[in-house]
Amino acid sequence: MNSIEQELYQTAVALIKKRYPCGWGGAAAIRTQSGRILTSVAPSVNNDALALCMEVGSYLEAEKYDDAVTHSLCVCREDEFSEFLVLTPCGICQERLVSWGGGVQVAISNAENKLEFKPLRELMPHHWSIVNGIQL
Repeated sequence: MNSIEQELYQTAVALIKKRYPCGWGGAAAIRTQSGRILTSVAPSVNNDALALCMEVGSYLEAEKYDDAVTHSLCVCREDEFSEFLVLTPCGICQERLVSWGGGVQVAISNAENKLEFKPLRELMPHHWSIVNGIQL
């Protein structure tokens, strides 16, 4: 595992511990081409239809800076006594990441809960954009 991946994990865990000292907590940390590390959490909403994924805020901030996303990671825990779990980006977030290309490194869930990153194209080997002549 490289230091970028470890730094993203540690940054997300630190944000969870600060933002959610008790109970459930989740956070995202992404890295951009310029080397920025951006973090975000899911907004609290009263209507689930308004919910957004943890990483959306970071993706929007990268877009604001016109800075390509190179790595993306989400982590959560059930409560302050639980282990931190790495979450593979949902399908919607995978589609969001497509705009930065198939080489974006994404943290994935696995049975061992081991920190592991894979290129987005490996998560989406048959992406629909192929019909438009675009290969992730």
